[in-house]
Amino acid sequence: MAEKRASTSRRPGVSKSASAGKSAGKHATKRPKAGVAVKASVKKKAPIRAVRDTGAKRPAAKAAPAKSPAKSPKPTFAAAPVVKVIEAALDDMKAVQVKVLDVRKLTDIADTLVIASGTSDRHVRSIADRVIEYAKKAGFRPMGVEGQRDGEWVLVDLQDVIVHIMLPRVRELYRLENLWDVSAARRDAAVGE
Repeated sequence: MAEKRASTSRRPGVSKSASAGKSAGKHATKRPKAGVAVKASVKKKAPIRAVRDTGAKRPAAKAAPAKSPAKSPKPTFAAAPVVKVIEAALDDMKAVQVKVLDVRKLTDIADTLVIASGTSDRHVRSIADRVIEYAKKAGFRPMGVEGQRDGEWVLVDLQDVIVHIMLPRVRELYRLENLWDVSAARRDAAVGE
């Protein structure tokens, strides 16, 4: 019986010294039986999947305009397409008292200010949403939007154009037209004399 136990504890392909070494520690080496080939461990590469062409045409990439090394002067009125989009959105939402001011000579932060009024806070928010929607459709992403939560005065920053949409009482209080419109300030000064 002792022979039977000794033979059952041995695994096929492992010598007595290997099975004895197993109990001795982790570092025992396994030796294959004579005449048995040893398989080399080779990592298998994942199969390459073929990309199926659906036949759909991809839009052609737009070529970037060539930049000149010297600083080019500012175009005469580059904000015109944006202003047209904004005016269309304001007209669509029935904004009142729309005024477009060219402020290129007064400040560097923007080329144009658009000031409009809405009849209620909900109307002001809706106008601002429509301006943002039209601008995005035309490819002009707004840099920021302020005041949508309150709806009394919403500012939409479209980089070169800043849009102010206000309630009439807020517009009357701040009087942005008088602040930014130089010709209106000159008229007021002439009337005051």
